[in-house]
Amino acid sequence: MPAHQVYDTVIVGGGHNGLVAAAYLACAGQSVLVLERLGHTGGAAVSTRPFAGVDARLSRYSYLVSLLPRKIVDDLGLRFAVRKRTVSSYTPVVRDGRPTGLLVGGGEERTRASFRRLTGSDAAYTAWEAFYGTTRRAAERIFPTLTEPLPTRAALRERLGDDTAWRVLFEEPIGVAVEERFDDDLVRGVVLTDALIGTFADAHDPSLAQNRCFLYHVIGGGTGDWDVPVGGMGAFTDALAGAARAAGAELVTGHEATALRTDGREAEVDFRTESGEGTVAARHVLVNASPEALAALTGDPAPEHAEGAQLKVNMLLTRLPRLKDTSVDPREAFAGTFHIGEGYGELAAAYAQAASGALPTAPPSEIYCHSLTDPSILGPDLARRGYQTLTLFGLHTPARLFAGDNDKTREVLLEATLAQLDAHLAEPLADCLAIDADGRPCIEAKTPLDLERELRLPGGNIFHRPLAFPYAQESAGRWGVETAHPNVLLCGAGAVRGGGVSGIPGHNAAMAVLGR
Repeated sequence: MPAHQVYDTVIVGGGHNGLVAAAYLACAGQSVLVLERLGHTGGAAVSTRPFAGVDARLSRYSYLVSLLPRKIVDDLGLRFAVRKRTVSSYTPVVRDGRPTGLLVGGGEERTRASFRRLTGSDAAYTAWEAFYGTTRRAAERIFPTLTEPLPTRAALRERLGDDTAWRVLFEEPIGVAVEERFDDDLVRGVVLTDALIGTFADAHDPSLAQNRCFLYHVIGGGTGDWDVPVGGMGAFTDALAGAARAAGAELVTGHEATALRTDGREAEVDFRTESGEGTVAARHVLVNASPEALAALTGDPAPEHAEGAQLKVNMLLTRLPRLKDTSVDPREAFAGTFHIGEGYGELAAAYAQAASGALPTAPPSEIYCHSLTDPSILGPDLARRGYQTLTLFGLHTPARLFAGDNDKTREVLLEATLAQLDAHLAEPLADCLAIDADGRPCIEAKTPLDLERELRLPGGNIFHRPLAFPYAQESAGRWGVETAHPNVLLCGAGAVRGGGVSGIPGHNAAMAVLGR
């Protein structure tokens, strides 16, 4: 049970954002209690050994870092590092009956040559450089605002200082810019994928949900780079938990918050454990959970139910598979983001099928090999023998498709997804899968409904709800974490400027509590 009955701040949920808030507030001298439902802290940002008897620590749910501000790492004195990937992406394709692909990385000349080989001229590469030059300049101006009080829309536009970039990112569907700037279907698709990670939308969706997703994927760190956490994602949350405890915060696991009552000045949180129930009081309560979970705790009207749209697959291989495109080494092809079935037309077809209620017949996905960048996640024997991890993230698979029979649909989708990958391999992926201590292949798949069951992500939505543009919204408050209750703040991914492994909502909620 908690050591005290009254705290300055109680934080519901020990995911990375809750831990960031706990560390900041404890460092400021507050008494802080974190109530975590699971038997460990970290939420979705954890490292686990999912395969029996196999010494490989995988970032099981969340897996790459872009949106984490260096400011948070430095402020909290975290011993945590990320490592750059040597290649940005590789996308295999068959052109004129010949296996080829687009490699982005390995230096400017090599990337330019890859574009030329694929498209027949330098035009696509020139357009690529111009487009991502625009997003990099936007990232430099927008990213620093994420840990400041929310700007107004007009203030953010003025800070961006580029009317064309504003129109492309904030005002018209991203599909317009993609089609205006690029002619090649494969190049168009590679650009569009950043708009669809965990977001079920068409390139021309009038809601601009795809634009909001794209924006957060290209502004991280002021560069848009997506990096590998050294030691796995759990290294980050372990460092956060250590910093919070060292500053005096109390972290208790196996404690599930069940109700929250507040008069706007004082609050009480009920919780239950295996051994009983209890109540703690606080001046402030931070909820590191979804807006739906917050409404359930307070009894307020529930927001619209969120929906996730991704398939997550973790694998361990005895070796990387050989590719049909022999012009690229598998160690380079898998070092960045390996795109499968993500041409522009393929993405549109998959979306249309899923929107009609059917599984995509050619499901698009992308793959990451973290162990190429960070071998420390493998045990010494596995690393010596050349084992590698693979993480696959599938697109356009909304939770509604799994409602009838989650297990059967998962099986069918996984088979179809791996078949898409095998079409570009010179050997079946199954021949490369490691075997665990129970004699089973080292592969696990998670649907949106699995993530809802295991992590309480509403509808399996990795962002807790649709992302919001990073400027002041109606009732968003000064920091984008405020709720209808003055002393209750939302510090999870569902806050404005939430989503991804960033710690930004945690930082911003702590600043709101401290009156900064």
